[in-house]
Amino acid sequence: MVRILEDLDIPEGELTFTTSRSSGPGGQNVNKVNTRVTLLFDVDASSSLSAEQRQALRTRLAGRINREGVLRVVSQRHRTQLANREAAVQRFVDLLREALAEERERVPVKVPQTVNEKRLEAKRRRSRTKRERMVDLDEEY
Repeated sequence: MVRILEDLDIPEGELTFTTSRSSGPGGQNVNKVNTRVTLLFDVDASSSLSAEQRQALRTRLAGRINREGVLRVVSQRHRTQLANREAAVQRFVDLLREALAEERERVPVKVPQTVNEKRLEAKRRRSRTKRERMVDLDEEY
């Protein structure tokens, strides 16, 4: 089981791992050993997710989920297949936690009057400076 949230665990049976040759570190080893790990998770077919969670993942991770509803996470940072597998699982957990986190409601803050006055005064000062430059240019010609 892969723990995502306190109330959400995903069985490892729902995760599919494939390996391929990595372009990362490893020297000559790169050319003969499959160290790159790709984790595939079928969001639509997962029995662990509720309909709301499935929808949240579909919208928030839209760029990572293909048309068939499969989330793909790749790791090729490490030299060993085991380390890349662990890195892929950790990245998967982080992605799901971030996507399933409830968004905090934004509390609008009123801009203090002094801040607004300072901004307007700076604009007036800048305008005056530019206007004076125009006057200086007119006098030169």
